[in-house]
Amino acid sequence: MNQPLAYVHPEAKIAQNVVIEPFATIHKNVEIGEGTWIGSNAVIMEGARIGKNCKIFPGAVISSIPQDLKFAGEVTTAFIGDNTVIREFVTVSRGTIDKMRTVVGSNCLVMAYAHVAHDCTIGDSCIIGNAVQMAGHVDVGDFAIISATSAIHQFVKVGSHSFISGGSLVLKDVPPFVKAAREPLSYAGINSIGLRRRGYVSEQINDIQHVYRLLFLNGLNNSQALDKIEVELSPSRERDEIINFVRNSGRGIIKGYFAKDAN
Repeated sequence: MNQPLAYVHPEAKIAQNVVIEPFATIHKNVEIGEGTWIGSNAVIMEGARIGKNCKIFPGAVISSIPQDLKFAGEVTTAFIGDNTVIREFVTVSRGTIDKMRTVVGSNCLVMAYAHVAHDCTIGDSCIIGNAVQMAGHVDVGDFAIISATSAIHQFVKVGSHSFISGGSLVLKDVPPFVKAAREPLSYAGINSIGLRRRGYVSEQINDIQHVYRLLFLNGLNNSQALDKIEVELSPSRERDEIINFVRNSGRGIIKGYFAKDAN
C-alpha cells in the first residue's frame, strides 16, 4: 500500500496493510501496526511506535527530538496506542532520560496543532483539543478531556475523567472526576455528564460530589479535608483515587471557587 512518492526507511517495521500516502516520510527505528493510515506530508521520526488502526493526518510529526536542552541524544521512543487519531500538524516529541518515552494511549483523539512534549503520558480514551500545548512530563489520566488552546505547565497531573475548559492555563494538578474552569483555574463542579456517559450511576456520582464538597467547600485545608473524608465516607474506588491523587500531588491541586474571589 506504500505510494511511490512516500519515503520509507528500509529498516522501518511496517505491517502489511498500513497505508502510507504520497510525500509521507518514515524514518528508521519506526514500528507501525496493522490497519494504520499515514497521511500525506506526515513525518514519523526515529523512535516512533504506532499501534494498530491509527490515523495520522497530514503535517503531523511523531517522535521528534525533544525540545529540551538537556537532551543528549539518548535512544528513546514515542508510543501511540491502538485506534488513536492524530490530526493535522500535531507534534509529539519522544522521551528523554527521565522516562525514556512519551505515551499517547489507545482510543484517543488529539486535535490539530496540539503539542505533546517529551515524557508526557496520556491515558486511554482522552480528547486533547485543538492547539493544546502540553509541556514536558505531564500526566493525563484515562478519559480526560482538555479543551482547545489550553496550556499545561510541565509536571502537571490531570486526573482521570476530568474536564478542562477551553483556553485554560493549567499550573496546578487537576484532580479526577472534576470540571476545571475560570481564571485562575479552579474547581467548577463534577464532570457528571461525562461520568454518566461512561456508566457511572447516581450513587457513585453523589459519593464523588460529597468528597469534593469536603475538599473544596468546607473551608478546610487539604490535610484536614482528607482526614475528614476518610472518617466520614466509606472506602470506594473513587474516594480512594481522589485521596491518593491529592496526597501525591507534586505541584498542589487547583483551588475551589468562591464567588467573593471573582472580580
